[in-house]
Amino acid sequence: MTGPDETYDPTRHPDLLRWMGERRDAHERWAEQTTFAGVLDFTPASLRILDDLIRETANSMEELTDQRMTPFIQGAIWYVGEVFCRHRKMVWKYIPDIVSGELEPFFNAAGETSALDHPCVGAPDDPESYLYPLNMLRRILLTEDEVGNPVGETLPSIFANPFDEDDEDDGEELDPVSGWE
Repeated sequence: MTGPDETYDPTRHPDLLRWMGERRDAHERWAEQTTFAGVLDFTPASLRILDDLIRETANSMEELTDQRMTPFIQGAIWYVGEVFCRHRKMVWKYIPDIVSGELEPFFNAAGETSALDHPCVGAPDDPESYLYPLNMLRRILLTEDEVGNPVGETLPSIFANPFDEDDEDDGEELDPVSGWE
């Protein structure tokens, strides 16, 4: 781990830029392998399809974390982040650990996973604004909270209220078949 210097730009980390290019180049093939290539169109409504695919792929947060380096999950992470970038005016970032201030190895497949070993999306000019697409995918597999209350988050519900604020809703219709012929 190394700490970033004062000039560090979280949107320009070399591993982040390489990963984004790889994911962009692999997207068409990734989408075709899901059999939903025609509807994975980066709209918020398409998150319902990805939500279903993730639930078919993993049964728990831990299982999804273990699969985070597979091509399908890597594609899903990028896809979710891209929907937020395109419709919430966010940008990709690779930020230092909020406690240590150090940069974790990017997608540290060999080591213990960290919430910060993967990219996030956030407001371009707000260093405190960030959401982790991998954690969004993990959250939809959570069935109950820490006190045993049922949880029923979906990717569309996270998109509609990404920072868990009651008053934030862009009014977009999240009907998963709206506009698809």
